[in-house]
Amino acid sequence: MRATVIHAPHDIRVEEVPDPAVQQPTDVVLRVLRACICGSDLWAYRGESARQPGQRIGHEFLGIVEEAGAEVTGFRPGDLVVAPFVWSDGSCEYCAAGLQTSCPRGGFWGSVGSDGGQGEAVRVPFADGTLVKLPAEAASDDRLLTALLALSDVLGTGHHAAVGAGVTRGTTVAVVGDGAVGLCGVLAAKRLGAERIIALGRHEARTDIARTFGATDVVAERGDAAVEAVRELTGGGAHAVIEAVGTEQAMRTAVGITRDGGAIGYVGVPHGSGTGLDLSVMFDRNISLRGGVAPVRAYIPELLPDVLDGSVDPSPVFDLAVGLDGVPAGYRAMDERTALKVLVKP
Repeated sequence: MRATVIHAPHDIRVEEVPDPAVQQPTDVVLRVLRACICGSDLWAYRGESARQPGQRIGHEFLGIVEEAGAEVTGFRPGDLVVAPFVWSDGSCEYCAAGLQTSCPRGGFWGSVGSDGGQGEAVRVPFADGTLVKLPAEAASDDRLLTALLALSDVLGTGHHAAVGAGVTRGTTVAVVGDGAVGLCGVLAAKRLGAERIIALGRHEARTDIARTFGATDVVAERGDAAVEAVRELTGGGAHAVIEAVGTEQAMRTAVGITRDGGAIGYVGVPHGSGTGLDLSVMFDRNISLRGGVAPVRAYIPELLPDVLDGSVDPSPVFDLAVGLDGVPAGYRAMDERTALKVLVKP
């Protein structure tokens, strides 16, 4: 089959690789209908996170089960399913607690020795603990299928940030980051009942989506100017702040715009030389910090009904669609910020 591999920074290729096969009785083989490129994939693309030459890549996908191992009970060939960005056994204490990202037998798609999502098919370990079944009729609805793909990562990650930040009905929320996760954070905050949502971003196409998703205000400034603008808008800062970038500057901004006694939900993958955190400032102002890698498998059952009925529609974050041959160009487009999030149709 054909799949996306990375050989070196800025060297993404689509190559022939061995067909996936059931190796353990808990596996399924899934034919990919939709995948996408994640902002976090760009750290490998730019050489800021290490990859082995020829390593597979991509961790967001949904598709059709083609073959199921003998011990798989929840799925059979022909089922439409979505895969969270990690696999998990569904039976350990972490999975039982809704923290599938800490499953000792779990792993990330595209890690060494595993299949990546940006290809024609994927071997899924621990299928019963990992996959979530979708209505079969969704396979023929292109918009809905695209919206459902967001459940594999960005929608659940935005929700994780909103939960970590303590978003509840009537709160004021500020979102640092106008990428797909930040925009889904806006969507999640709206879903949880936030009264006011301030999106920080300077790209008009993205802030237009933020307004569609529920943002009431947009702040285009950065750094100290952004902190000043948000604190003036809110009379001292937001109750809940979503940090969806991962840089030192983004975290400094997040701390600066949080109201005393408020909370930051952080889901931006950390990168850079520093954290942007000053614990003495957070201590003095009683600011809480919660978040981390999102256990999206725990959130899919909660979010799925709203995506199915259309009350939550994250599909606008996908602003460029490519076939498998177009994946290298899709990476370039996201790296150059001419695309927000690239949909892949193998």
